[in-house]
Amino acid sequence: MNGSALYNIGFVLEQALGHVTHAKNLQINVRRDPDVRPHWALIPFETSGIAARIPMYKSNWTVRAGLRARRSLRRLVKHATIEALFFHTQVPAVLNPDWLRRYPSIVSLDATPLQYDQLGPYYQHEAGPQWLEQLKWRLNRRCFCLARHLVTWSQWAKDGLIEGYGVPADKITVIPPGVNVYEWQRPAPRTRHDGPVKILFVGANLERKGGLLLLEAFRALRPLGVELHLVTKDHVPAEEGVFVYHGMQPNSAPLKALYHQADIFALPTFGDCLPMVLSEAAAAGLPAISTRVAAIPEIVRDGETGLLIPAGDQAALTEALRRLVTRPDERLHFGERAQAHVIRHYDASRNAGRLLDIIKGEIELTRMQERIPA
Repeated sequence: MNGSALYNIGFVLEQALGHVTHAKNLQINVRRDPDVRPHWALIPFETSGIAARIPMYKSNWTVRAGLRARRSLRRLVKHATIEALFFHTQVPAVLNPDWLRRYPSIVSLDATPLQYDQLGPYYQHEAGPQWLEQLKWRLNRRCFCLARHLVTWSQWAKDGLIEGYGVPADKITVIPPGVNVYEWQRPAPRTRHDGPVKILFVGANLERKGGLLLLEAFRALRPLGVELHLVTKDHVPAEEGVFVYHGMQPNSAPLKALYHQADIFALPTFGDCLPMVLSEAAAAGLPAISTRVAAIPEIVRDGETGLLIPAGDQAALTEALRRLVTRPDERLHFGERAQAHVIRHYDASRNAGRLLDIIKGEIELTRMQERIPA
């Protein structure tokens, strides 16, 4: 690979849920590579005005993302040279096979559509009639076939591509999104302290993320003098020992301060693929309590960096919290192991470099093929 070459890359990034934070981290880290000229197409999720009244457009994210991506790509190529495309997730790419053929393209995803269907009830998502599901499967498989390479956030998602869509394993690389670890680290090491044990929860949707379950568990533990700190968009009635924060911005200093002041991170979620908040918690040196859902066991290692419980099991959640509340040395040990684990596998800067290496490799391959005489 020619280290002095410049690489013109179009990044087509969906702006839904945790993918917004992923896009911001990518923008920061990609710009640090002097050999890359990035061109950004951020695909908004929300609708308003006339668009919000068009039946298929307003209700189908794949249709909406595909059309919006197509418009954005047309604008990009008018004003910039593009040598490769990176799509995250596959949703903006599914209805754009012509663009996948036109440029070497890498498609990234946190879960396959079939895996998302399994988690669907927690995202207000229902599978359609069989004919529609078959069409969706064919369109997604076409997308995965046309992509030069696929990147998944987890081994769980990679397995889903292999088992559910017949994608060859060597076409898929696992690169977690992660966080900029050193920006989340606590200024001073954690130590034992005499104050109340602070439990932190970060999740916009309180019910889906297990926040209501956590409130019940907290009430059982309140006699131990614990505090519960909730970062959420939802309303939470005032009660003793509960602190609620609205309007926190991703990667902001006030949000990082909450992680640094906490002792335990709790996310007893019912439905998630790989929540980025777990990377943030680990980078801040926090032990985590979460659920055995999707790829979560890959980042929260049960009995090593935190504790895992069955989704929806309030008794197990209460006992896991009690264990960490009453065992400060174990909290500190888990937190140290969690930080080491996230540094090795979930550092956004390092992983962005791995991602760029894949894209650059596809560009170099295309350049070489174009130099070969017909």
